[in-house]
Amino acid sequence: MATGGYYSVYLNERQHSNPVVTDQGGRGPVAFLLPLGFTIALAAMSWLPAVTQNSHLRWTFVSVAAGLAVWHGMLLVRSRGKPTALTVEIVLESRHYVQASAQGTLLLYWGWYWREVYDFADLIFAQLLFAYAFDILLSWSRRGSYSLGFSPFPVIFSINLFLWFKLDWFVFQFLLIALGLLAKEFLCWHKDGRQVHIFNPSSFPLGLCSLGLLVTGTTDITWGQEIATTLNHAPQIYLAIFLVSLPGQWLFGVTTMTMSAVVTMYGFGLAYFTVTGTYYFVDAYVPVAVFLGMHLLFTDPSTSPRTELGRVIFGILYALSVMALYAALGFFGVPQFYDKLLAVPVMNLAVHAIDRIRFTRVAQYFDPAVLARGIVGRQRHLAYIGIWSTVFIVLTAVEAVGNNHPGRWVPFWQQACSDNRPNGCRHFGVMVSTLCRSGSGWACNEYGVLLQPQLRPDLAVDAFMRACELGFAAGCTNVETKGMGAPVQTPPMLSDYRIVLQERREHLSNLMPLELYQRACTQGFMDGCRRACDTGDQEACGAFGS
Repeated sequence: MATGGYYSVYLNERQHSNPVVTDQGGRGPVAFLLPLGFTIALAAMSWLPAVTQNSHLRWTFVSVAAGLAVWHGMLLVRSRGKPTALTVEIVLESRHYVQASAQGTLLLYWGWYWREVYDFADLIFAQLLFAYAFDILLSWSRRGSYSLGFSPFPVIFSINLFLWFKLDWFVFQFLLIALGLLAKEFLCWHKDGRQVHIFNPSSFPLGLCSLGLLVTGTTDITWGQEIATTLNHAPQIYLAIFLVSLPGQWLFGVTTMTMSAVVTMYGFGLAYFTVTGTYYFVDAYVPVAVFLGMHLLFTDPSTSPRTELGRVIFGILYALSVMALYAALGFFGVPQFYDKLLAVPVMNLAVHAIDRIRFTRVAQYFDPAVLARGIVGRQRHLAYIGIWSTVFIVLTAVEAVGNNHPGRWVPFWQQACSDNRPNGCRHFGVMVSTLCRSGSGWACNEYGVLLQPQLRPDLAVDAFMRACELGFAAGCTNVETKGMGAPVQTPPMLSDYRIVLQERREHLSNLMPLELYQRACTQGFMDGCRRACDTGDQEACGAFGS
């Protein structure tokens, strides 16, 4: 390594053994300005119109930038006169830019159908500026050197695929990033003969933050619930997640983790449906946000088992833990979208234990490394991808994944509630209360009926009043009678169908009435079949008659 100044800058790709020195002169102004440049850029963003409109957000930017500037100044004072240089080495690692490319592609695709993602883009950029400045200063404080590359990108993109804090509380978004980088720096152990971080740098802060939000009951200061549900706005989102993850699976061999997790969850969901007649999750065998986590959250090679069989077990445990957490969170009546986030840090701690398991001779017959012992390196990775691709096609064909799952449709859960099936009324209540907030008078009236006016008269009447305000006549009748006796229930109006049938991803304002009724019939609304039949749709007549 070159010496001769307080600062030096190096270029060194992991594939090359000899670093290429790009700056040997004096103080190395490039290195000197690097963290300061990120800090100044972050401070400058406090003048953006979107930031100046919110005083809490603006002071967050100013305060965070000031803190970084003070830290930078302290490091400069401490380093002056010392022989060791504060260095910056440019290290481009494929695992960072490949992961970031996959995550960034998904953010762009999702944002096309939920524009709030694009509106949030400048705040994602601000997080990147903060991450680079914080990471450089932390590394300089610890070692006097920093490896500059794309490592902050997958951390920031991963966090923003799962959790955002609202503008008044955006300071916690920066704290979330700082926590992940601190954990990566300080919480380490030996693995494969080298020192590595224990926890995934994005999953650790997400898990810890999720626990804090649950304990304090402050989920409403985040967009977590909206993020978990609006992923479905993008058509063929499962296919998109599958495709963008393939390069990483080929390079890093994490396919067995993802495949075992997805197959385990589908197998459990199918068994649950066979026994109960309802779905374990509301709208899919494998919810899309969980499917995303199975591809881009818990699959960090550095924090997963070394052995192939260990990775299969790791995937199975992730699926089982998500399902257990989903049940536990539902039991306590708290938001369930945290299920995919809480398990990963605990599983990261279990990696050494999984790797130390002495598998029996019988278990070794299920070890992918044994079954594919004649194939090595990335050829083996490619073989796993081929198997996983076949499995994914089959799962898509049987609607285990995809946008056509019957659990997305209101009539399924309405019938499940009427039949008193497990979780039927709870899931139906979640759906109609959400649709009520979206402006469906029919859904408000159904929610009022579900609340049982005899037991919860105030809440039920509020729902009926909301239905009446939205022009739903049955709601007005139920307000007059306070829902006592047998509350009036009538089919959805045409305006209700435009909301109820959207499936959270389509806008139906341009559909003709017949098209709406046909779609309603397809989803199980008998009133939709009747009305479509009245217009001469013979297929709808057949469904109505059956």
